[in-house]
Amino acid sequence: MTFCSFRRLGASALLIFLACAAQAQTESSLASAATPLPGGSTLSQQQLAAEQVRQQEKQRIVGVVPNFNVSYNENAVPLSPRQKLHLAFKSAVDPVTFGVAGLDAARSQIQNEFPGYGQGLQGYGKRWGAAYADNFDGTMLGNAILPILFRQDPRYFRRGTGSFGSRLLYSLSTTVWSRRDSGKWGPNYSNVLGNLAAGGISNLYYPASDRGADLTFERGFTVTAYGALGGVFNEFWPDVARMIFKDRLAKLQPIAPPPATTAAEATPAATQ
Repeated sequence: MTFCSFRRLGASALLIFLACAAQAQTESSLASAATPLPGGSTLSQQQLAAEQVRQQEKQRIVGVVPNFNVSYNENAVPLSPRQKLHLAFKSAVDPVTFGVAGLDAARSQIQNEFPGYGQGLQGYGKRWGAAYADNFDGTMLGNAILPILFRQDPRYFRRGTGSFGSRLLYSLSTTVWSRRDSGKWGPNYSNVLGNLAAGGISNLYYPASDRGADLTFERGFTVTAYGALGGVFNEFWPDVARMIFKDRLAKLQPIAPPPATTAAEATPAATQ
């Protein structure tokens, strides 16, 4: 294993440690409020969130690409720090994520990006490792660690109604304007700072010719811009999927059923 590989592993291990520390710092501050339900039973916010997370974990674009971080419930309860960390880590280690990193590495090698990595299998391996590390760092920072610290909800909340223009502007804005755990909206510090931080961490394993503050900011803002396009996709993909697949392939549409509203409907895993 090369020194560059050790640095990638070290950076990833540090992120996991920071995530656990952030979770431990804020988990104790969560309110244990319970939601009254018909019949006098109650379901706590954490139990409702657990049910919503369980359903989000079923969401995959055309049944393949993970789409766990999108909520189709505008009244979704906030996630606990543990749930934010769980969703981010599940996305980061999904087999499809490794595959996408491999395709990105192949494209990068064909275009001879990061020439310091060289060519051949060794060069491809380094590019694959770097591509995956970039994704892992960005996901853990922007969807777990910073949302825990800033008390922001890392999910995209699909609007689904209104004019095309209003939905387009909304989807583009979410990369810099997000929902907080309190339900209010504000600057999306987690996403912007997470992209910049991930770009900074990449200086640990990128070739010397591809390091530096200028390149870090350039990569961070480029990823943020791509995130805005991702918001547009998340907003309109269900509409496109409905037109393409219709009822025949409805199971491939990334729309989970609404969360349980009674304790009886909640799964045992969600209520334990």
